[in-house]
Amino acid sequence: MIPVFDEAATVDEILRRVLAQGCVQEVVIVDDASTDGTSGMLASWVALDPRVRIVSHGFNRGKGAAIRSGLDSISAPVVIIQDADLEYDPMDYERLLEPIRNEQADVVYGSRFADRKRPATVWWHCLGIGLLTRVTNALTGLTLTDEATCYKVFRRDVMERLNLEEDRFGFCPEVTVKVSRLGVRLREIPISYHPRTSREGKKIRLRDGFRALWCLVKYSWFK
Repeated sequence: MIPVFDEAATVDEILRRVLAQGCVQEVVIVDDASTDGTSGMLASWVALDPRVRIVSHGFNRGKGAAIRSGLDSISAPVVIIQDADLEYDPMDYERLLEPIRNEQADVVYGSRFADRKRPATVWWHCLGIGLLTRVTNALTGLTLTDEATCYKVFRRDVMERLNLEEDRFGFCPEVTVKVSRLGVRLREIPISYHPRTSREGKKIRLRDGFRALWCLVKYSWFK
């Protein structure tokens, strides 16, 4: 599942990489009201590959809302969340799927920090991820190294039990808290990561970090 908003510079390349993976049965792309030509580029992919389906929003609703919309269109038994930029490498799919295929996990997070290497990103980004992860572990009892990772892989039946609510980047802390409550098996797998800057199109901002912290508290204590 690929939530997309204004990613004309990268969407063709990420789709080429995703569709090149032999494990990919279907690609559900949720166009969150893009305004930069992304929508027209996506339309051409439907004719190129029958695995591709497009879901469109009439106005920009956010990543969490896009994931909820996409879930209604998925039939495959396992769901991988893929951002439309090139920070995360679909070549990691097989490693991420292995614990689920081997019945060792129901949910898998691809961690940028599990191998104890610091990604080549700005210091405040690493600091923010570390803070969110520590708070997550304290509130949920999990032992994650990267709560904020894009690569979250779910058995579809698990994802359908989560009753997701957050429209924007609060999806990550919300889904993690709710997964912890289900008592399902969660594993982390090291992944590669190639960060981009705000100038290159990175959309997450400091305010999103504060929202994530609030969501952790909200879904741990008040929901």
